[in-house]
Amino acid sequence: MNREDLEKRTKEFALQVILFVSDLPKSKATDVMGHQLLKSGTSIGANHREANRAESRNDFIHKIAIVEKEAAETQYWLELFEESNIGDREERQRLLQESGELLAIFTATGKTAKEKRE
Repeated sequence: MNREDLEKRTKEFALQVILFVSDLPKSKATDVMGHQLLKSGTSIGANHREANRAESRNDFIHKIAIVEKEAAETQYWLELFEESNIGDREERQRLLQESGELLAIFTATGKTAKEKRE
């Protein structure tokens, strides 16, 4: 998958997170959890775009590490939605799978970039 494809994929993921959060039932818990998921889930693509415009390999590695952290946090919030059975079941599971795949991609990207630096 090339850089442009991954930018499209992370943007599509962000849009799906936005729709998921928008459709949540209103409660104190969903307001807090939804806000956190919205922040981390949309941050993946934004930070990936920043990484693609890094000024150096070290800058790229640093920014990809942020993307990886945001993907891991997103996965955490989706796990909480899954385990508390809140939100559309199919969409939750699809988002959870996609967040896991994105986390794996960015973990591997960071590892490869670090190996090439040395």
